[in-house]
Amino acid sequence: MKILLDENVPLPLARMAQLLLKQHELQHVAEIVGWAGTKDIELYARAASAGFQVVLTNDTKQMARPLEVVAIAESGLHRIEYRHNHKHGGLVGLGAAVATVCAGLPHALTELECATGQLLLSLTSIDPSHQSRLRIVNPAATPPKHWPTAGSA
Repeated sequence: MKILLDENVPLPLARMAQLLLKQHELQHVAEIVGWAGTKDIELYARAASAGFQVVLTNDTKQMARPLEVVAIAESGLHRIEYRHNHKHGGLVGLGAAVATVCAGLPHALTELECATGQLLLSLTSIDPSHQSRLRIVNPAATPPKHWPTAGSA
């Protein structure tokens, strides 16, 4: 499948997806000469005429913009979005985006391979918050089963 990664997809994420999905052709907008800065309304028609079948984006507001929705519909391209919580920037934000895309994109592509018409997919986000990414056990306060305690010999 030929997949276009929108300009808002971080390049490190694009590299990781390209490594993991070698059976598909993934290209980032920034890597195609003359495509950087293309507005979304033009991008979908341009991508369709260049033979792309899928656009991956993290622009979750696209589907609320009437002209972009029409452009997506008229292109016939499948659209896959993933959410990126920008309050988690840096390595945490990038890690969450990479995890979300790498865990969900193979399943999405499997669905698209047997689709009979245009589909719009959303990848379920990996929660990057400290509380959901870590489980911390203090064995002094809450000893695990079989944990030796003081006084046991």
